[in-house]
This record gives sequence, structure tokens and C-alpha cells, in this order.
Amino acid sequence: MDHASSGIPSDSAAVRRRNLGLVLRHIAEHGPCARSEIATGTGLAHGSVTALVADLVERGLVGEDDAVRGGGRGRPGRPLRLEPRRALAVAVQIGAEELRVAVADLAGAVVWRETVAHRCAPGTPEAMAEEVAAAVTRAETAIVALPGAVRTRVVIAMAGPIRDDADQTVAIAPDFGWLRPVRLGALIAARLADPTCPVDVVNDGNAAALAEFHARPRPTRGLVLIEAGTGIGGGVVLDGRIHIGSQGIAGEPGHMPVALDGPPCVCGARGCLVRYAGPEAVLTAAGLDGVLRREGLAVASRQFVAALRAGDAAAARAIETAARALGVAILSSTALLDVDEIVLGGTLAHWFPWLAPIIEAQLAGRRALAPALELEVAEARLGEDAILYGAIESARRTVLSDPALVPAAG
Repeated sequence: MDHASSGIPSDSAAVRRRNLGLVLRHIAEHGPCARSEIATGTGLAHGSVTALVADLVERGLVGEDDAVRGGGRGRPGRPLRLEPRRALAVAVQIGAEELRVAVADLAGAVVWRETVAHRCAPGTPEAMAEEVAAAVTRAETAIVALPGAVRTRVVIAMAGPIRDDADQTVAIAPDFGWLRPVRLGALIAARLADPTCPVDVVNDGNAAALAEFHARPRPTRGLVLIEAGTGIGGGVVLDGRIHIGSQGIAGEPGHMPVALDGPPCVCGARGCLVRYAGPEAVLTAAGLDGVLRREGLAVASRQFVAALRAGDAAAARAIETAARALGVAILSSTALLDVDEIVLGGTLAHWFPWLAPIIEAQLAGRRALAPALELEVAEARLGEDAILYGAIESARRTVLSDPALVPAAG
């Protein structure tokens, strides 16, 4: 068999790292559990599980409970449990006006957080890197205060396509005035006390999609998030993994054309979803563009909701146009990706009660043709915390998949 083409690790060290991850993930998801249960759940030999568990215990990632004897004969089992406070990650969400920062453990529990204003948008990438590095340094004080804890990585979430390269390059970020590629990961790492600390930069829409995927009340195979903020962004999660595409721009529904002869868009196309369902387009159509300019999105959105509740005709027309455009985008997304859940976030979640009936009418024909179609259109569950939680989940999944990133406990 060709190991390279099959995705199977081709050397013993890589196989061992993969198997360490299998065991740690099983304990994290099913623990406390016995070694025999891990062997059954992972398909690994009992002897291999014993050796791998010893490695994880040495790294401080797994602990053993007191012996518990089962009903049968033989040695008593010693249930194994995750030691989540051993490995901590720092997550930073870069917004237009503030940084939201959290320290979280391997179970995803937040142990420290802060929100701090910045004045770096628009601005230079170097200024932003300074602000983020300073925030990470403050977060590290929380890690130092926990005995035996180690920082595993720093995950930064922000708007813009992110290249999967060594420097964690942001291809372009117009909201921040960055019109050329920025080696943001490298810029931040160079400003940390430990420049070897792994720094990951992820797209904020992808992070939010990952968080919403894990927050769903029922198992989901695939999810598309369509989220409205300054524009429309989002992300795609397939089988638990963020799908970014070959250029890092997959899951950008705002620039999905939904009309052949629609208005021109800044992206160079015509009839993009953002021109119909983006907050600026919707609020302008409802006559609230002045409020949007003077008082901001939150105030204008609240007034729009009040107008919808009051039965205002302009607001009703604006929400119908947005919902019909969203319906086209949802039909296209599901036909291409075969996901079973579409999640509407940001201001779209606030407007969901008025959007949902019109969208469902758009989907009626497809549902009639394929009655077994398991497609749910739902509002986001995590609100403004989705991006930060997604960055935390990204860090957590990385360590659970590769526990060798954590050194042996001293």
C-alpha cells in the first residue's frame, strides 16, 4: 500500500504520535475509562495502549483514579481521566475595535479572559502585532499561576483569508487597511518572550463555524455558517474539520453570486449575497442607513427589529429581499456540499424569526422533491463568543491530535 496516498503515517514515530492522539481523544471524550475500554474503542492492541498511556501520564495529560474492581476475576482496573489543566492555550479574537482574549484548558474551559480596546484598525500590521503580543503576555500570567501548566500554543482569529504557510500569512484584510499579504503569525511570534511558541492564525468565520459545529444539540455531519457583521462571512465544517480550500477563502458566502444581473460588488462580481443580505444593504433598504452611520450597527439593527415587529412596510420588503437571497445561497451551498445544517449568525440571528419563514418557502420545492433531505436552517447558539470559542477549539483539537506537543512533566 502507498502510505503517502492513503494518509497513513509512513514511519514509526509518526504512527506513535497518531496513536497517542487516538488514546488521548478517547479519554477526553469517554473518560474516566479503563485501558481495556480504550483498546476496544480505538482498535489498538492492549499492550500498545498500556505503553501509550504511560507516555501520556509522563506528559501530565492523563491521570489514574484509585483502583476499582469489577465484578469479574483479575486485577482491578484503574480508570484513566484527562488532566485538562496541564495544557493551556491562549486565544485572541481581533475585532475592529477590541481584542477579546482567553486562556482555556484542554477540556475547553476558560480559566481567564479579558477584553481590551485597540486603535489599530485601520493601521499598520506591526501596531496590531504589538497589541496582540502584549495581550498574550498578560494572558500568560494566568498560566504561570497554575502549578504544572504549560502553554501549548497561541491561536489568533481575525477577518480575512489566511494562508496555510509557516508565517500564518493574512492574504488581505481590508477592514484593517491591509491590502497586501501580512505575515501576522511571524510578526506576533517575534514580539513574544518565547519566539518559538507556536502561533496559529485562523479566519474568524471559520473559527465561529467550528464552535457552532460543536455546540449543536444533535450530531451534525456538515455545517455552513453564514454570519453578518460588517459584511457577510462564514465558514464550512465537514466531518469536524474546517474546510478552507486551496487559497484559504472557502466558506465566504458573502461573495456568492445569487443574481445574474445584480448590482456590482467590490469583489469584482455582480449580484453577491452581501449586496442583498449584508447589514448595510438591508438597513439602507429599510431607511436606517443614517442611523447605521451615526450610531453603529447594533443600534440600527435594534431599530430594524422594532420596525419589523411594528409591521413597517419598508422593513418588511428589506427582510424579504434578504431572505430570498439567503434562500438561493442556501440551496447552492447544500447542492454543492451536501451539508445537513445551515446556521445564521451575527445580525442574521437577530433577524432569524422574520427570515426563517421566507427561507423555508424558498426551500419547499427541494424538500418536496427529496422528502428525506435532512437540512436544518437554524440560528447561531453562541452569539459574540463563537469566534473566541472556535479559536479555543482549534487549539484544543491540535493538542488532542498530537499530545507529543506537550513535554514530559518535570
